[in-house]
Amino acid sequence: MGVQYKDYYEILGVSRDAKPDEIRKAYRKLAKQYHPDVSKEKNAEEKYKEINEAYEVLKDPEKRQKYDTLGMNWQSGQDFTPPPGWQHVEFGGDMGGFSDFFQTIFGSGKRGGFGNFQDIFSGSGYRQPMHSDSEVSVTLSLEEAVRGGVHNFVFSGSNGKRNLKVNLPKGITEGSRIRLPGKAEGGGDIYVTIHIAPHKIFEVNENDLTREIKIPVYDAVLGKDITVGTLDGEVTIKMPPGIQDGQKLRIRGKGLPKRDGTNGDLYVRVKIEIPRHLTQKQQDLWQELAKLG
Repeated sequence: MGVQYKDYYEILGVSRDAKPDEIRKAYRKLAKQYHPDVSKEKNAEEKYKEINEAYEVLKDPEKRQKYDTLGMNWQSGQDFTPPPGWQHVEFGGDMGGFSDFFQTIFGSGKRGGFGNFQDIFSGSGYRQPMHSDSEVSVTLSLEEAVRGGVHNFVFSGSNGKRNLKVNLPKGITEGSRIRLPGKAEGGGDIYVTIHIAPHKIFEVNENDLTREIKIPVYDAVLGKDITVGTLDGEVTIKMPPGIQDGQKLRIRGKGLPKRDGTNGDLYVRVKIEIPRHLTQKQQDLWQELAKLG
């Protein structure tokens, strides 16, 4: 009995000669987009499983090679029947959560099914069940990333949702990955990719932060000590006379923690406010300044 062919390259939106880094980047982007906890699309959960299945195959050189052996003449959704001579092998593992097509190619669960290419070419009638790793994305606030410690998140798998804990070490930055060994279904590992949510005040660049501060034009001309809010309180810095719009001032050690125990820096970007409404006296003074050059 045939099953529907799945074009894993098409699912991830990559070419058949895509490099591992391209495949990983495509997976992370799509997994973040369709994660059931964040996506509002009706088919998000189904799409998320399909994306994970495609990545399970294409991230593994051996599985990818076996999949590519099928050739490039198949179309996604087309009826697929295993080649003649395939063995019918009973497996002891549970491959639940993957499609019939996946189980046809790489081995089925307790209910039996077709063996994988390794079984056919080697003549073996048994293979140890695969341990499938999972990738999830967790979005933290900037404050949570700085605070570190234990963070709870919900993991959605084929057996439903469950709560997991991840210990956030110091030095977490955008894109950091944390491995939870043995926490995936079937005893595989969960790899947690950390994303930092946009902040209303601070821009994040690795371990450095940037914030904007508005100053009146006369302070920019004359210079002044200004108070700046950081993640751990306020500091006073000296703004030199003649500072320009968009210029940055650096405050050492007021960025995000690093793994070596030090901190990144905070950059203060100056935005000069031009007065929109002037009294007659103020206009006269500006005109006098203009005459003085």
